[in-house]
Amino acid sequence: MIQVIDSRRSIRKFQDKPLARQDIREILQAGIKAPSAKNRQPWRYVVVQGKAKAEMLSAFRRGIAREESGEALLPQSGKHLPAAKYTVEIMEQAPVILLAVNPLGKGIFAELTCEERVYEICNIQSIAASIENMLLAAAEKGIGSLWICDLYFAYAEICEWLRDEGELLAAVALGYPAESPAARPRRGLADVVSWRD
Repeated sequence: MIQVIDSRRSIRKFQDKPLARQDIREILQAGIKAPSAKNRQPWRYVVVQGKAKAEMLSAFRRGIAREESGEALLPQSGKHLPAAKYTVEIMEQAPVILLAVNPLGKGIFAELTCEERVYEICNIQSIAASIENMLLAAAEKGIGSLWICDLYFAYAEICEWLRDEGELLAAVALGYPAESPAARPRRGLADVVSWRD
């Protein structure tokens, strides 16, 4: 497992080659075996392929256009819109997109009590663990992946397309890699860890 963690990369170029449904299922199975707060298992995954993927990406593009027109959900993040456009191109290449939904989530527009916010944070942590399990399972199978959060630029449009109850949290692109990127720089242990004995 340590070797898979060391060798996993975020893939942004995919081969034009379909994934076997069994491989997708095994990746999803790895995701649902993740630990979760109070064993709530607060995840749902929507597997998006083919025509449905084209429809979802059209919704994504509409959201980016809305952001550019001045009706921005994320007005201070406008500098990241070119990266969001690039993300759409990446997703077009990938044969499979997984949309991660928190069915227990209140959504980004909800006003939350302190207790509801803690639940939300714990559920998001649980889904993050589930996504990481899937990224590692994909890497072990030689399948590339990209964890995507740029969809918040088109949150309303993708949610409307999705018509799913719960809070849309992230996407994961899956496919056979058409690149072998080098490891990106990481901060060292001394920069991020403090020891208290």
